[in-house]
Amino acid sequence: VRVVESGGGSVQSGESLKLSCRTSGFTFSSYAVGWHRQRPGAERERVAVITEGGEGVEYLESVKGRFSVSRDNARSTAYLQMNSLRPEDSGVYQCKVPVIGETWGPGTQVTVSS
Repeated sequence: VRVVESGGGSVQSGESLKLSCRTSGFTFSSYAVGWHRQRPGAERERVAVITEGGEGVEYLESVKGRFSVSRDNARSTAYLQMNSLRPEDSGVYQCKVPVIGETWGPGTQVTVSS
């Protein structure tokens, strides 16, 4: 089982990033995917989650209307489109899949400067 995030980087406030969560080693389409972030000095929080078929999504209140989660089951990949980024969105973003208990990717760093 492998889960790897990519797409992070350093941007200015108001800009966008699209994160990818590429997976292998299991039947991706059978599992929901959660995007989480760890901000400096804060508890890790779930930013978004998408159901197995992609028909159901939920967002952290503070990112509603700015972030969009999606998935491509044929590519075993989930995405997090982040628009109108703010400095408080900075942190390490990880995806989690509930396979073998919980499987987390190593994360990708997002830094938003004002």
